[in-house]
Parts: sequence; structure tokens; C-alpha cells
Amino acid sequence: MGKAISSQTCYGSEPGRCNLAPVQEYSQDVGTKTDLVTMNPSVIQRAFEDLVNETWREKLLQRLHSLNGSILWIPAFMAKGGKERVEWVNELILKHRINVRTAYPSLRLLHAVRGYWLTNKVHIKRPTTGLLMYTLATRFCNRIHLYGFWPFPLDQNQQPVKYHYYDSLKYGYTSQASPHTMPLEFKALKTLHQQGALKLTVGECEGDT
Repeated sequence: MGKAISSQTCYGSEPGRCNLAPVQEYSQDVGTKTDLVTMNPSVIQRAFEDLVNETWREKLLQRLHSLNGSILWIPAFMAKGGKERVEWVNELILKHRINVRTAYPSLRLLHAVRGYWLTNKVHIKRPTTGLLMYTLATRFCNRIHLYGFWPFPLDQNQQPVKYHYYDSLKYGYTSQASPHTMPLEFKALKTLHQQGALKLTVGECEGDT
């Protein structure tokens, strides 16, 4: 897995990627173009060891430099404990003059998105970043293609699949402690796919762009 959204408007294709997913070393499978990247503050803890030493700071710097002009969308106020990590990232961006534009959605956005899906009988505790990004894309894009939105540990052929293509993170998909309800989100997206509102790719791309 590793969620990506390719949205098409009158200006062309605009790929978005979730949670600072690396692309260079996986470009043969995931491509290289990126216009919008999300970053949950928890990524700094999980993927960069809370920047405990210079090695991890350098790794984060390299990842940020690779964005090269993209918009970095940081939901800084959607979960507790993220403020300090967001400040670390901001300091690195400013100090090293990284070519990236930052955006910080209001907490009202989370409530609005959750309310929208509740109205449509999708009873989620808290929308995932992927669902947030899809919801935003519906406001600006004519066509939306989703990749990596697969919330199960086995694929359609019952083969094990990783939660992220780029790391070994494990996730309790059905855990009651989780703030997300991924299988329910997937069911809603699958219904929209069947209705033609989006294209949901859960296997090989087979020529998708």
C-alpha cells in the first residue's frame, strides 16, 4: 500500500501522495510526479525516530528536499501531540530554504469531512488522510483515480500485502482502539467506484495514468 491520488482537471493530471511517501527509489512502480504531499505529525515519530540525532534529521531533510516545489499539506491540529513535531519540520524548511509550500487545514475541516460522510451513512470515528484528500479532490477535480486504498492484510488473491510499500509498519485494521475505520471507508469508496464517481485501482495498474 501507500496511498496516492491522481486527480485530473482542465489543467491536467495532479498526483497527490500521503504521509511523505518516498518515490525516487520506487519510481518504476509509483512514478515520480508529485504536486501535493500530506504529512501527519505522527510520521516524524514513526518514520524518523522523532529526530533523535543528526542521522534522522538528515533523512527527513532529504525527504523534504525531494518534494521540490510540491505543496506539503500538514493536518497539524487533527490529533493531540503533533504541535511540537510540526514546529520541527517548519524550522528545517525555513533554515534550509527547502523549495516547498506548506498548508495547514483548520480543525473545522475534519469536522466538516466527518459530518459529510456521516450524512452519507459512513459512520467513521475519524477520517483517514486518504479519505480527507479524496473529499478535497471532489471539490476541484473532474476525474479522480485512487491507488493504494486497500485496507486488508491480504490482496484479492489471498497473498499478503504490506500496509505501506516503503516500510514494515503493521496496522490493526479491525482494532477497536484505532481512530480510523478503514474497511468501512473502503466499502464507501468501492460503492463510488461502481457508480463511476472515481476509479479505484486495487491491483496492477494495467496502463493507468
